[in-house]
Amino acid sequence: MGARTRQNHPYAVDLQPDPIVSGSAPAVVSAARIGIDLGGTKTEVIALDGHGNELLRQRVRSPRDDYEATLSMLTALVHDTEARLGARCSVGIGTPGAISPATGLLRNSNSIWLNGKPLLHDLTQRLQREVRIENDANCFALSEAVDGAGAGHRVVFGVILGTGVGGGIVVDGRLLTGPNRIAGEWGHNPLPWPGRDEWPGHPCYCGRSGCIETFLSGPGFAAEHHALNGTSLSAEQIVAAAAQGELCSLASLERYEQRLARALAQVINLLDPDVIVLGGGLSNVPRWYETVPRLWNDWVFADRTDTLLLRNRHGDSSGVRGAAALGY
Repeated sequence: MGARTRQNHPYAVDLQPDPIVSGSAPAVVSAARIGIDLGGTKTEVIALDGHGNELLRQRVRSPRDDYEATLSMLTALVHDTEARLGARCSVGIGTPGAISPATGLLRNSNSIWLNGKPLLHDLTQRLQREVRIENDANCFALSEAVDGAGAGHRVVFGVILGTGVGGGIVVDGRLLTGPNRIAGEWGHNPLPWPGRDEWPGHPCYCGRSGCIETFLSGPGFAAEHHALNGTSLSAEQIVAAAAQGELCSLASLERYEQRLARALAQVINLLDPDVIVLGGGLSNVPRWYETVPRLWNDWVFADRTDTLLLRNRHGDSSGVRGAAALGY
């Protein structure tokens, strides 16, 4: 489709891709799988063949505060992608939040206009096929377990360290979601082994205090640095300043990695994964992969910790690739 729009489509403006469109799809593709990463501001679509090779990829602007427009955008993306490929595809979608097994409605999404809506049901009806929807952290974990940094390992715990803190569990190449569909939600457990200055912790949007997310999310990291030093820096700026030897930023970085080690030690004690793969903006700190495994030994209930801590392989594309993998 390139940069052109479908002028006869009522949501043509939403079908204008950003300049990351890639891939040159053949006229007809068999066994293709569509993955969609539904975000609050941008939505990305990818098509993979049966071997995981990328056929095409593009991003579009997400409608905001409009559930019906979101449905129309998703439907149009699928139909447009299939027209370009010349094939009917499986469809997987990653989104913040999860489908409630009790009600079938989306819950806990930061795109709040989607909460309480029958997203899975409505898309299934519009597309006239099975659609699979999973939390975006689950999609990240699946992507990295299938052909990413965790490939070849039996138990993979995928971690998102970004605006929020999430996680997903993959065992033998299959997502573990659980009866409540909350497997891997480590960010909304209390920070383990808190010090005096960490208790009772910061208020969390979930209604509790002291959640791991309030300490290890990018905003939480930046907020504490500001509270202690009076300096307003983003998480990325703190990391950069620490790399230059700025002492206050270095102290914040050391507090962060010590908390990350404790939080992941708790995961190891419960799940004992073969590998933990980090994703999100705060995964791009090289020192984590050396310091955190050294630090977590103090809290892991074992005489030796063989769990690997790895950086993701697919970067920002992990979520959308994992969504496509839902169709495998």
